[in-house]
Amino acid sequence: MAISKRDQVILACTECGEHNYITDRNKKLHPNKMEKMKFCRRCNKMTLHKECK
Repeated sequence: MAISKRDQVILACTECGEHNYITDRNKKLHPNKMEKMKFCRRCNKMTLHKECK
């Protein structure tokens, strides 16, 4: 059985706090928390989304 190096993460909007996206990342290549500019439906604009637990 293979051990996965990918980790499932949830991205939350920094302005309203809504959990909008579920994605995955490679734990070895990107050890730090993920940050991306994504569209938030509640804010109705592009905002920074950060990885949360």
